Amino acid sequence: MTPGFKVLSPGLHTTVQDLGRVGYQALGVPVSGALDPLTFRLANALVGNAEGAAALEILLSGPSFEIIADRVRVAVAGAGASLVIDRGARRVPAWHSTTLSRGETFEIALGHRSASAYLAVEGGIAVPLILGSAATYVRAGLGGFHGRALQFGDIVPIALDRAAERTEKRLLLPLSTTDAHPVRVVLGPQQDLFTDDAVTALLEAEFRISQHADRMGMRLDGPHLRHRSGWDIVSDAIATGAIQVPGSGQPIVLLADHQTTGGYPKIATVISADLPVIGRRQPGDAVRFAAVSVEEAEQAAHEAERMLAARIASFAPVPTHSGDIDLNSLYVGNLISGVVTASE
Repeated sequence: MTPGFKVLSPGLHTTVQDLGRVGYQALGVPVSGALDPLTFRLANALVGNAEGAAALEILLSGPSFEIIADRVRVAVAGAGASLVIDRGARRVPAWHSTTLSRGETFEIALGHRSASAYLAVEGGIAVPLILGSAATYVRAGLGGFHGRALQFGDIVPIALDRAAERTEKRLLLPLSTTDAHPVRVVLGPQQDLFTDDAVTALLEAEFRISQHADRMGMRLDGPHLRHRSGWDIVSDAIATGAIQVPGSGQPIVLLADHQTTGGYPKIATVISADLPVIGRRQPGDAVRFAAVSVEEAEQAAHEAERMLAARIASFAPVPTHSGDIDLNSLYVGNLISGVVTASE
């Protein structure tokens, strides 16, 4: 029997993703891939995979699985997420690898701090490559597991029936979960089609992510961003992170499954270093923007890569002795809720 995961419950939207289908936008094929490529890459690193190995992206609510393989090494990555094994008999926090055996079941519990999480398995998810990628583009039924999100009863194939015998890893420099800093953007390419007040509002006002958000785009509720004269332009190419503004005046941040061309003006573009931040946000979250130059965006991209390498270098063995206390597990399990005085 092919090794894999049997889907006991699929979660809200669980798909196979990698780092995207690069090089086909001229043919109308979106890049797709992980909404939060930084967390995705860390998940793969924890189980010893190449950074672009196919893994599962989990949005808003987590799936559950049964192991159909002799020995499987997995890791879940995402703020506040965890693996709940055999209905709570064991719990493994995010940013830790662990090994499971045939017949064991596990659920991915998502925390409230992130809309997305990633499940990596040693060897990767074993689906066919379409145009060089395992990424799922659901709107076209392309790639991943039969071109769709997982469903009850699916058997998700994995590459290895038996994972290597080695020490498990954990991340010692977890990602920041604060939403305090603004998302950085480069203004344009059609900034001149908006009023000065619209550009000021983009950079000074607070927006909220609406319920109309998916892997294609994230509509924001906030001040009306006014165009100078109309909102129809000759369709041109769209980059991931572009902020287009239709006639409603409400901006839309275009994400991994965005269309390849569009006819609405784009007031700004989220820089690549902050795309993972956007990928973690969920409906109701606040978003603020700050403008940077192209040179500053390039510096931020280099710094993001440096920090990723530092985090991977920070991996340490997971404690195995009963006398060791894993403080991170205690915090994730919410076992420490506060301090009170004797008088209380």
